[in-house]
Amino acid sequence: RCENLVDIYFQLQQQVMAASTELRPELLPRLLERLNEVLSSLVKSSFLVEKQPPQVLKTQTKFQASVRFLLGPRLLKAAPKPYVVRADMVTEKQARELELSNYSNTLSESTGEILHNTVALETNPTSGNCCANFKNVLLKKIKRCERKGSESVTEEKCAVLFSTNVTLTPSNVSIHLQVLSLPIVVIVHGNQDNNAKATVLWDNAFSDIDRVPFVVAERVPWDKMCDTLNLKFTAEVQTTKGLLKEHYFFLAQKIFNDHSASPEDFQSRHVSWAQFNKEILPGRGFTFWQWFDGVLDLTKRCLKSYWSDRLIMGFISKQYVCKLLSMQPDGTFLLRFSDSEIGGVTIAYVIRGKDGSSQVENIQPFSAKDLSIRSLGDRIRDLEQLRNLYPNIPKDQAFGSHYNSEWGGPG
Repeated sequence: RCENLVDIYFQLQQQVMAASTELRPELLPRLLERLNEVLSSLVKSSFLVEKQPPQVLKTQTKFQASVRFLLGPRLLKAAPKPYVVRADMVTEKQARELELSNYSNTLSESTGEILHNTVALETNPTSGNCCANFKNVLLKKIKRCERKGSESVTEEKCAVLFSTNVTLTPSNVSIHLQVLSLPIVVIVHGNQDNNAKATVLWDNAFSDIDRVPFVVAERVPWDKMCDTLNLKFTAEVQTTKGLLKEHYFFLAQKIFNDHSASPEDFQSRHVSWAQFNKEILPGRGFTFWQWFDGVLDLTKRCLKSYWSDRLIMGFISKQYVCKLLSMQPDGTFLLRFSDSEIGGVTIAYVIRGKDGSSQVENIQPFSAKDLSIRSLGDRIRDLEQLRNLYPNIPKDQAFGSHYNSEWGGPG
């Protein structure tokens, strides 16, 4: 499409030149200037990031990225030597200034030091694509900005600015090309990864395509948040079995700290960034996102097949589990994600006394480390007090395909 538009541009330019003797003298320069503006606009918008840098980027770690110039094969044919694309780190403020100047300003100084940050813009003879492939770029260090109020370093967004100067053939016009990557959160330590992922997730999910970099809403409708959590969950765990209505209800009770509202009440609410990943959950030492991300990690690593077979209720409160199980026969059990620990799955089961009274017990949560030693299926087989998966599926029928036959160690 870009190449077709360039053809039209050259035809127009030829027609203007052919008609130049018939035009009023002041009209020709105006038309040519307008044509140059159109060409410049088209050329600048055909320079884009093809492979984005990682959006959570650790200093001293190599990463890859590539930019593509859609009009390169067409307009850079006669270049004596390849043009060089440069990658620089920019702050949110610098990105905003570039956007507001419509990318006519150039960068005054980089906000971090990137090694191996210049690469030739070359046309691949087989694919015909004109690309600059950054294969082993390394962000050596980053200069942090002034932060607002309680903002943490993992809420600070930067970007990589890719830029080059090209001279187009046959018109001989010189154009400065630059394009920004998606927002990036730079971390220096692995323990910042979880909070950085929250910033990136919120930005990717809730920002408008046409925006001033990198403005994003502080509050979003709860149903949009549900869609985002579901997409994130199915993508990370690599499952087709997403979250259900009852899961959303439990998550809403958790994030809003409200156990009296109905599912319909939550539909009209808005959830804030602070509720998502700033405020600590009541009686806990972590935020909603830190807890949810722990569940994601555990499910991805150890529980994917159980979740996909719908053997795990997962997102359900302790109180509701008691209500469900207290009416069931002895040994009925279900699986839920731990409320008190990050990345734990626990088994709740009912014990019925001879007098018919019931008591619901919760087994201490299993972490990913526990489940790497002995799988969940084998642990369920070991525990003789577990008989039927709620509502009434015999445990060997529900979990039989998850038992490891070669290893029947002690309980």
